[in-house]
Amino acid sequence: NWCCSPGRRVQSSKLGPTPPRLLSEEEYRLQGEVETQKALAELRSVCQSPEFSAWTTVSRIQSPKRFADFVGGACHVTLNEVSAHEREFGLASLSIDEQLFEEDDDDEEEEEENDNDSFAG
Repeated sequence: NWCCSPGRRVQSSKLGPTPPRLLSEEEYRLQGEVETQKALAELRSVCQSPEFSAWTTVSRIQSPKRFADFVGGACHVTLNEVSAHEREFGLASLSIDEQLFEEDDDDEEEEEENDNDSFAG
């Protein structure tokens, strides 16, 4: 047994690393939410630190009031941005995509029927 063990190690190292496990959609969404909240908290912390040059930053951004509200704890997106995102990427967009794909499928079926009719006639 002791003589086979090094061979097994060599063989397993030749196979390479195993690929990472893919996340489910729910795990991906949850990880995105958790990591976003951590990053936003870290950004707020940096912006509130004494070393942070607030005037330099404020002079470079388009909406200083919104930035100040964010640093004070307000949400990083507006209600309009949330609703625009929902319209584009939310559940409503999924049903629109499904309808588009269904229409494409119907068009393809009609084309196939027309092709079959032209061959039969």
